[in-house]
Amino acid sequence: MTRKDLKRLWFSADRIFIETNDGSVKSMPFEWFPRLKNATPAEREDYELSAMGIHWRAIDEDVSFEGFFTYNKQQADIQRNTIQELVKAFPMINLTELANRVGISPAVMRHYACNVKRPSAARRKEIEKTLHKLGEELMRVRL
Repeated sequence: MTRKDLKRLWFSADRIFIETNDGSVKSMPFEWFPRLKNATPAEREDYELSAMGIHWRAIDEDVSFEGFFTYNKQQADIQRNTIQELVKAFPMINLTELANRVGISPAVMRHYACNVKRPSAARRKEIEKTLHKLGEELMRVRL
């Protein structure tokens, strides 16, 4: 899917929806995008479309078009992954910054968080190591 294929985009209380020019309607839960979930209605409406997806500059959030078509709610509910659990337990973690620290694309990290893609065991270890290092840095903070 490309930007040209998008007919419209809208929101419910807990989901983001898209409709394509061919009439397909797809959605994803806000639960996996904490900044979008916590955004005001005005912030949600202030988005830009790119070739790959939707970007909200004010809240630094991105959602790929691919995610709408590979997201399977039943599968996601049954096969939650550890990155999803991390996002749910610690919504204050900035996935873009975490991805940058790990050395991966923020879009890939969001795919992990949405269960569009599942990280390999090695990638999970890289993310875990980065989180532990961040925890050590936070433990050294003195106020």
